Amino acid sequence: MQKINKTNAARLLDKAGIEYRLIPYSYSEEDLSAQHVAAELGEDIAAVFKTLVLRGDKTGLFVCVIPGNHEVDLKAAAKLSGNKSCALIHQKELLPLTGYIRGGCSPIGMKKPLPTFIHQSALDQPRIFISAGVRGLQIEIAPQDLISYTGATPAACATPDA
Repeated sequence: MQKINKTNAARLLDKAGIEYRLIPYSYSEEDLSAQHVAAELGEDIAAVFKTLVLRGDKTGLFVCVIPGNHEVDLKAAAKLSGNKSCALIHQKELLPLTGYIRGGCSPIGMKKPLPTFIHQSALDQPRIFISAGVRGLQIEIAPQDLISYTGATPAACATPDA
């Protein structure tokens, strides 16, 4: 069995005494989608969540954690975060602002805590999967534990893919 190196996100969960599992998967630079992750894990796409960083016109940066088969609802996200409008940050801004790269962005352990919203469907799942902070590694965690740790607000911040 291969040794899994703990990420900063995993170390933070250890420190907080939160139960989780690290699950490696193979990835490709050409396909960093949540659909690919779900297929690699053999899990339902509705339980594999992606972490998106947005910038609001009034409040600045915030995070939406949404199911892999959903798209962020910019109007709803703006309203939830106290903004009139918002947009995803540019990919080149992700690493300097969060400490994470595309395909490896975790809602746990960003450079500084950001207001976080998690799609309410997470509460329908016994466990969800989020990035462990690097490509090729997911954290399996109880949604309530993730919400408690990150201070995330469950909300309708996404709509199913068309």
